[in-house]
Amino acid sequence: MLTIGCHLSSAKGYLNMAKMAVSIDANTFQFFTRNPRGGRAKEINPKDVAAYHEYASEHGVAVVLAHAPYTLNPASDKQQTRDFALMVLAEDLGRMEETPHQMYNMHPGSATGQAPEVAIEKIAAALNEVLLPAQTTTVLLETMSGKGSEIGGTFEQLAALIERVDLDSHLGVCLDTCHVWDAGYDIAGDLDGVLDAFDCVVGLDRLRVIHLNDSKNTRGSHKDRHARIGEGEIGFEALAAVTNHPGCASFPSTWRHRTTSWKDMPKRSHGYVLHASSRMAATRIDRAGRVGRRGHEKKIDPTRGGLSGHEEGCDIEMAPLCFRRAKQRQTREGRLSCVYKHYKSLP
Repeated sequence: MLTIGCHLSSAKGYLNMAKMAVSIDANTFQFFTRNPRGGRAKEINPKDVAAYHEYASEHGVAVVLAHAPYTLNPASDKQQTRDFALMVLAEDLGRMEETPHQMYNMHPGSATGQAPEVAIEKIAAALNEVLLPAQTTTVLLETMSGKGSEIGGTFEQLAALIERVDLDSHLGVCLDTCHVWDAGYDIAGDLDGVLDAFDCVVGLDRLRVIHLNDSKNTRGSHKDRHARIGEGEIGFEALAAVTNHPGCASFPSTWRHRTTSWKDMPKRSHGYVLHASSRMAATRIDRAGRVGRRGHEKKIDPTRGGLSGHEEGCDIEMAPLCFRRAKQRQTREGRLSCVYKHYKSLP
């Protein structure tokens, strides 16, 4: 079954996101758990969650993807920064149990002047502290471009990180096509080789979601600059091949773009999924294997597999940064205990 969607604003709650997804013929969506630059999360409304569950079950929205804020860095050499990451991770994972059996995507972190091996140990230690056996959420580590001191720019770094996590059954990987391209993996010229390498190092069984993005940069640039699908260096044909590859056919894919308002989107025919940016574009991927912009579909060999899909979006309610400052005045134990008290009491 085709599973595809987009990133939506969570400002109006779960039910609104599900309705927005269904309105554009999507059956999944991604959202930020809070301001992507950090801050306090909006309080969850139990009535909204209950209404979402009912609506989602009626409209085939079975799986969704939450995205952690970009500011998390459990690899930091500063205790204060690591404590903040621990607090947000624990709180977010506790909140995710309101919608059980979903996925939570995070950027692993940055070494910030440390050896990568040291940073990996710190990220693993953070995950070991927040993951619980009874947890139903799968935490996804996103492939990164290798910009600066980012961890996750190579498959080997992700494998080393996963190996150090005790509850590794709760971990998966989100493959971002722009990121791996910018990191140096030739998904346009040797997709089979890249996926074989991933399988050998990490394991395709870990691959749960694809962020389907083009890149403004040449391969190996380590810059992480996304482009609209078909308008970057990766190209439309290569991204269509990713969606149809048999190794990528059993899990969701998402598009990640800066979005304009959903109410400005034009009407769509059935089977088209929009990704929103400064200009509107539409991509069609149907069961016959036709992939292309509306009116310009290209035939892709359907024997190579189907598409699974997810997508990511943008706006989210801004939260006061004073939350961080207030928490920093407390002790480490005090900062974390208020979060863990609820989270670790989960059945």
